[in-house]
Amino acid sequence: MGTNILMYFQTLGGDALHYLLPFVFVLSLVVFFHELGHFLVARWCGVRVLAFSIGFGPELVGFYDRYGTRWKIAAIPLGGYVRFFGDENAASVPDRAQLTKMDAGEQAQSFVFQSLPKRAAIVAAGPLANFVLAIVIFAGILMIYGMQTMSARVDEVQAGSPAAAAGFQPGDLVRAIDGQKISDFADMQRIVADSAGETLHVTVERKGVDVGLTATPVLHEEKDIFGNVHRIGLLGIRRSPAPGDVKYQKVSPPQAVWMGVQETWFVVDKTLTYIGRVVIGREPANELGGPIRIAQMSGEVASISFVALVHLAGVLSVSIGLLNLFPIPLLDGGHLLFYSIEGMRGRPLSEQAQEVGFRIGFAIVIMLMIFATFNDIVHLRAS
Repeated sequence: MGTNILMYFQTLGGDALHYLLPFVFVLSLVVFFHELGHFLVARWCGVRVLAFSIGFGPELVGFYDRYGTRWKIAAIPLGGYVRFFGDENAASVPDRAQLTKMDAGEQAQSFVFQSLPKRAAIVAAGPLANFVLAIVIFAGILMIYGMQTMSARVDEVQAGSPAAAAGFQPGDLVRAIDGQKISDFADMQRIVADSAGETLHVTVERKGVDVGLTATPVLHEEKDIFGNVHRIGLLGIRRSPAPGDVKYQKVSPPQAVWMGVQETWFVVDKTLTYIGRVVIGREPANELGGPIRIAQMSGEVASISFVALVHLAGVLSVSIGLLNLFPIPLLDGGHLLFYSIEGMRGRPLSEQAQEVGFRIGFAIVIMLMIFATFNDIVHLRAS
C-alpha cells in the first residue's frame, strides 16, 4: 500500500520529496510550538524536562541544554513529545516505581507531584500555543501583505438560482445576513458556503433603501485546482468587478492581531460545525483526513507559494490545538477531563480507572487514525 501511495506522489510531482518536504515542514512547525507550550509552562512551574523531541522513533540528531534537557529530532516526523521527570515513556505515563523512591526535592521537580492548577496549566499550554501560533501567522501575513477587500455588491444574478428566487438584483449591496454585519464579499461567501439548505435572512441596500430578502443556498459540489471536492452552499450571484468595489488596504498590528483572532475562531467554528453535522448525519465523514491528505495538500499549496504554505500551517495549527482539547483520554483534553474530575472529587481517579480510560482513549485515537487514513486512500484513488 505504501508503495502505491509513493507512486501516486511521483506521478503528480515527479518526486515524492515535492510532497514530503512541505509536509515535514508544516507538521514539524505545528508540533514544535505545541510541545514548546508544554515545555515553557513546565519550566516555569519548576518541572524538570528530560526530553523535547520532534518526531518519534530513533534519534537522528540532538543535544543537551544547560538544564539537562535532551533536544532531538527523531526519524518518524508524525508528532512529538515532551518527557518530564518521573515519566515512564513518551506518552507521559507515570513511572510508579520511580515515584515511590523520590525524595522531597525530586518530587518538587516531577510533573505528577505538582498541584492540580499547575498540572492543568502545563497540559493546556500545548493547545493554547497552537492557537497563538495560528494568530501570529495570520496576523503576520496581513501585516506584510495587507488585505484585499471586495464589497458585497451583486453584479450578476444567475437565472433559476436561489438568489433569483429570493429577489436579488444587480447593484444590490449586501449589508447583513441573519443580523450579522457583512463588510465584504468574503464575509458573505463564508456564511453562504456553510448554510446549504438553511434559510437566510438577508438585508441589502438597493438605491439607498434597505430591503429584506429570504434565500436558501443550494448544496453544490465542486473540485478545486488540486482535485479536492468541496461541498458548499451557493446562492448564484457574482460579485462586482468595478474598481470602486475592490480595494487594498494596509493593516495595523493591532488590527492584524484582532483579524488573526477572528480567522482562528472561524477555523474553530467551521471545524466544530462540520463535526456536529457529521454526528447528526447531515454531512458525510469522508472529509476527515489524515497524514496522507496533509502531505498532499502541503505539496500542492507549496507549489503556489511559501506564504500559502505558511497559511496552511496556521490552519493546521488551529486544527491540532482543537483536536487535542477533545475530552479523549490520551489527548490533552482527556488529561484536563481527569483533572476536572479530580477537582470535583477532591482526589484523583484511581490508577485502575485512569488506566482503563487511557486504553479506551488509545483505542479511539487508533480508530480515528485508521478511518482518516482510509479516507485519504479513497481520496487518492478518486483523484
